[in-house]
Amino acid sequence: MNASRTATGPSRWLLCLVLMLSFFLTATASAEQALIEERISQFFPQVTAISEPEGEYGIRTLADSVGTVYGYAFESINVLNIPAYSGKPINMLILLDTEGVIQDAYVLEHHEPILLIGIPEQRLHDFNALYHGIRADQRVVVGRSKDPDAVTVDAVAGATVTVMVVNEIVMRAAQEVGAALGLVKSNTLARSRPATVLEEVYRPASWTELIGDGSIRRLLLSNAEVNQAFVGTAAEQVDQVPADQLEETFIDLHVAYLNPPTVGRNLLGDNQYRFLMQDLKPGEHAFAVLSNGRYSYKGSGFVRGGIYDRFQIRQFGNIHSFRDLDHQRLYDLMADGAPRFQELGVFILREDAQFDPGTPWTLELLVRRQTGPVDSTFVTFELPYQTPEDYIQRPEPTPEELRAIEEANRPMWVNIWYQKSFQVGVILVALLLLTIILFFQDSFARHPNFLRWLRHGYLTFTVVFIGWYALGQLSVVNVLTFVHALVTEFRWELFLSDPVIFILWTFTAASILLWGRGVFCGWLCPFGALQELINEVARKLKIPQYELPFAVHERLWAIKYIILLVLFGISLESMMLAEKAAEVEPFKTAIMLKFDRQWWFVLYAVILLVVNIFTRKVFCRYLCPLGAALSVSSRVRLFDWLKRRKECGNPCQLCAKECEIQAIHPDGHINHNECHYCLDCQMTYHNENKCPPLILKNKRKTRGKKAPDEQLIPVVQVVEP
Repeated sequence: MNASRTATGPSRWLLCLVLMLSFFLTATASAEQALIEERISQFFPQVTAISEPEGEYGIRTLADSVGTVYGYAFESINVLNIPAYSGKPINMLILLDTEGVIQDAYVLEHHEPILLIGIPEQRLHDFNALYHGIRADQRVVVGRSKDPDAVTVDAVAGATVTVMVVNEIVMRAAQEVGAALGLVKSNTLARSRPATVLEEVYRPASWTELIGDGSIRRLLLSNAEVNQAFVGTAAEQVDQVPADQLEETFIDLHVAYLNPPTVGRNLLGDNQYRFLMQDLKPGEHAFAVLSNGRYSYKGSGFVRGGIYDRFQIRQFGNIHSFRDLDHQRLYDLMADGAPRFQELGVFILREDAQFDPGTPWTLELLVRRQTGPVDSTFVTFELPYQTPEDYIQRPEPTPEELRAIEEANRPMWVNIWYQKSFQVGVILVALLLLTIILFFQDSFARHPNFLRWLRHGYLTFTVVFIGWYALGQLSVVNVLTFVHALVTEFRWELFLSDPVIFILWTFTAASILLWGRGVFCGWLCPFGALQELINEVARKLKIPQYELPFAVHERLWAIKYIILLVLFGISLESMMLAEKAAEVEPFKTAIMLKFDRQWWFVLYAVILLVVNIFTRKVFCRYLCPLGAALSVSSRVRLFDWLKRRKECGNPCQLCAKECEIQAIHPDGHINHNECHYCLDCQMTYHNENKCPPLILKNKRKTRGKKAPDEQLIPVVQVVEP
């Protein structure tokens, strides 16, 4: 009995845990569903019926009580899975109307660190509102573009990569779903100039040959197939035919595009084709629609001046109907072997339809069943058509179109690199200059005044351009993301999506191998550079400086390593929580957001900068988890570029006292895990008038040397007379 009670205890706890988890998931799903319904009602107030997600993409149909469809809703995660800067996808609710126009694009879920702990989410929502009214087959570019037809939008400052991914998600998902619904076509085709019909291309062809090469397309429906299409609708039992007639023909429909001479002349004959082409105005197109069967594509209720409401043509997501003035009677077909048809007609599509003969189009046959005095249910049957390539000529793309197509087909990260080419170019030049300084540091150190001015100028560039302009502030979040990518699924595209960060990380990794972590911390960290410049100004103003005893200072080094371990441990459980805990770094507040955020974040950053006025780089020395991570990796440093003498530390303590971050131990050796590579000690090392061992050495050299020959007065012995 005791064993049984002991076993049921954990079981009860497990059951409670499962129930709590189920409740949480149910509540989350309900909240998301409520948000989706709220967005739909905001943009489609007339909608009263929202279907369940259907099909491959989980598309919801938005209609009213009588079945009129107003639009479609879907979640982007069901269409494509593009990782954002966090390495995880962003899920968006996208609403399309029946014309393929985006009505809403709203973020349902994301894991972006800059939005979790930096930029307010409202800025992203404001950015997404820009997609309202844009067709799904248009091209939207964040920033500048060489495509004159592209819609350009400005990025959200501080979240460029995130909005680039959002743009890719919205437009690709909308285009793919819009194409699946027949509302739009591919972006490349939508931008192409229309093809032209080759008027000189003609060959005699029979009905069978025209059917065989696709010049004539056929839609054959039986009564059973039409009945099946209405199954599950309100009209399922309406207009049912007897069982013995189910296999009879409902409609045998044929359609042909008449403008190509091979099609038109063979079907209509030379004279009738010539008269038709003479009647057509530039940009107009003629179609032959032919049918047999019990169903009339023209309809018995057609009235003069009305619209043929049983069929229509769809291209680019646009629907084109025909009026009586667009119709010409056709009495017979002249092609050899052509069958007899009950209904024949030539229908003309006018110039304003902007029909493209080179792009696939669809003839849609609408079958209606009356379910009430004013209510009806429609089912659409599609007959796709593609003009044979032999009949048309596609225009050669212009250089501008070629560039636009190339730009559209490039991977997203490549487009980001193109758009940030100025930033990339300037940073590469700056890193080349820094490489020259580091390789020839001995020569620069012999000119201390010039090197100090050069360093202060470089630090200013790091703060203003790399930090505030290019947002190139590395963070421990980057380290955690990289580690998790190695463990889970490494994708280069994730790290290439921000060229500035990628270049800085690549250079930092190389500099760690050659010189240690100090190159980044001392030259390329915008927040570190900001601290150093502020402290330089404080020293110029004679503000007192304070340093801790070396024994205390040495023990405080451990704090940043503890912070790094805690962040890493949190990231194993939840990367999102680790990103929030990484706010121990004031980088986003001071650099990426330029102090434009909540007051408590600003206060924290300001306190660190104020303390820095009296003691240089307190945050860097004791609290920075990124510096700790770089220190761990700097143990693979291959070379020792910083020179020392045997007298350093005993008896000389000059460099140790002058090192403003106390990276030189009292015994004279440099702790490369803490060194920021400012080169101050190297300027002292090469200064013959400052370095005590060098001064003493020079004195010893000159002590044994004779003085230059002097002008001697000759001594003459005077003899007294």
